[in-house]
Order: sequence, then C-alpha cells, then structure tokens
Amino acid sequence: MSREGALLGSVHDLGKCGGTHVGRKLNIAVIGAGYWGPQLARNLRASREWNLAAICDVDIDRARRVADAVGGAPVTSEVRSVLADPLVDAVAIATPAATHHEIAMAALDAGKHVMVEKPLADTQKRAAEMVRRASERSLVLMTDHTQCYTPAVMKMRELIAGGALGDILFIDSVRINFGLTQPDVDVFWDLAPHELSIMDFILPGGLQATSVAAHGSDPTNTGKSCIGHLSMPLDGGAMAHVHVSWLSPTRTRRMVIGGTRHTLVWDDLDPEQRLSVYDPGVDVSSISRATARDRRAADTFRIGGIRAQAVEEREALGAVVSEFASAIREKRAPRTSGAAGLRVLSILDAAAGSLAAYGVPQPLRLARRSAGVAA
Repeated sequence: MSREGALLGSVHDLGKCGGTHVGRKLNIAVIGAGYWGPQLARNLRASREWNLAAICDVDIDRARRVADAVGGAPVTSEVRSVLADPLVDAVAIATPAATHHEIAMAALDAGKHVMVEKPLADTQKRAAEMVRRASERSLVLMTDHTQCYTPAVMKMRELIAGGALGDILFIDSVRINFGLTQPDVDVFWDLAPHELSIMDFILPGGLQATSVAAHGSDPTNTGKSCIGHLSMPLDGGAMAHVHVSWLSPTRTRRMVIGGTRHTLVWDDLDPEQRLSVYDPGVDVSSISRATARDRRAADTFRIGGIRAQAVEEREALGAVVSEFASAIREKRAPRTSGAAGLRVLSILDAAAGSLAAYGVPQPLRLARRSAGVAA
C-alpha cells in the first residue's frame, strides 16, 4: 500500500488505544505544507506528546517533501481522509486564511481538536462561528500565536500578572521593516496581529479595547496602507498604541508597557537584553494632587535603575504544540485560545472600519476570557 493510500497506517499500528488520551501520544495531522506547515511538522515530530499521523496538502509532492524532511510520515491530498479517521485526535491547520473556516468547521464537526495558524479566520464573523462550534462540541480550539510563547513574552505575562508593573497606564508598540509587503493584505492585517496577540496574551483578561481608531497611508501608491497607526483606549483607562510599517529602512520590534510602579521594555531584536524593567515611573499620586500653577512640580519621576530580565533562548513553536496537547489532556482552554484569536480579529475589523471612515473611532464590544474548553 502506498503512503498516500495508507494515510494513517502508522497511527493504526500504534495499537487500538481507544478514545482515551491518557498514557499515549496524541495523534495529529498537519493540513497545509506551505510555509508554516513544515515548521509545525518538525516540532510535532520532535514532541514527546504528539505522533505526527499525517501531512495533508493539495500538492502531494510538497507533502512528501515535508514528510521526508521530518523523517517520514503518511501523506495525502484529501482532507476528508484525515477527518474520517477515528484515531486522529487533532489537526493543525496551516493553509491560507480564507480556507481556515471551512477546514476548521469540518474538523470540529468530525470531533477533532483544532489548532489554526493566525489569523484564526479571514473575517470576524467566521472566527466567531468557529469559536461557537468548538464550545458546542467541547473541543479545544487554539490560535497559533507563536510569538506569545517566546520566553520573553511569557516573562512579560508573568511580571504583569504578579503586579510588578502596578496598574497599566499605557502600551506603545512598534513593528516596522522595509520591503516585506504582502499582495493580499494591508500592513494592519500583516503586522498588527503580532502586536495585538501579544497584548491580549500579557494583559489579565485579554486585550479589552473599548474602541479602535486607525490611520493609514500609502505613499508608494500600492493601493493599500503601507504605514499604519492604531489607537485603542482600554477598559480601565489605559491607552494602547500600535505603529506598523513596511517602509522603514530599519527593523524594529519593540513594546513599552508603562505602569504605576515600573515600566517594561521588550526589544525582540536585541538578543542580549530582550526584556528590561525600568524603575523610573510616573508618580501618579503627585500628578493627581498637582494644580495647574505648580505643574512643573507634578512632573516628577521616581529615579532608579534598570533591571535586565534573564530569559532563556528556545524555539517558541515547541511550547505551542506542548500547550495544545496540555489543553486537550486537561480539558481546558489553551492560553492562546480561539477566543483570543477572535478578539484580535475584532480589533482588525474595527480598524478597517475606522480606516474607511477616515480615522473615526469604531466601538468594540468587550469579550473577556473564559475558562471553558473552547475559549
């Protein structure tokens, strides 16, 4: 029997282990062997929690190349074959965004747990349908926001949750580069999801923006925004800003998070000091007591040192696939859930509306994190 015909032969040979997840590896199929699929396949193959049951792609030769690169795996060009096999526990979808909804809904209807490469879907409405279906079926729906699982971002989440920064006052984020334009989306949809997903990950309760104002420009006449700015008032009074650009001669990936106690700076392109905590912080109590007459006295800052945060260097995608397995086994929502992906898409949709309205802020309905399996 060919590798294509014996789609899940290696899975069946593992033993008739039934429907329980306890005491065995989980079986997963990667759907999509383009750019991201090979990275997923490599990390799933290396994981002690997963058995790489199949690689599926419309281009069977491409699927074979990926399978060979990871030491062998059954391949197929038929998604239906993957979803019909009762021993496949989960699928990882790494196909174009416009196909995410159809494949994910079919997988959920087939009883499979689902992890989807960002963005969760190509529209907010479709993403919401995916989240609802996963909840109805009590299945895990995870958004692959890989950068959230880097050691530096995990540390940021830990520091904020532990109160190290105090109350959050502002977030300023910049992700700019040169020449990496995309043919099918503007700069907001290309670069802003990284920043938005990180904000959603590190803030307790998720990214709770009350409205979004977007301003974009197209100085090179590409027909889409190449430079963009987002402004988002947050529930609780903080303000978040995102600056993205395809036209900067330098690359920057930096986020500054100011709190009442400390300010945190994340510089993803500085391997020697990715994360720093600055002691100087605005003395909010002094400012609130100040009058217009002694405004100069109100602009006081606590003076202190800078503490670099030690973080290990490891591949984030390994932590992603481990989190997916843990969420399934523990019957809980993953840390980057379908609801997290939906919150990011909600902001992007609102940003598109604001852009079309020449920067008029668009309101958002707050959707807090849930403890449910599909959240």
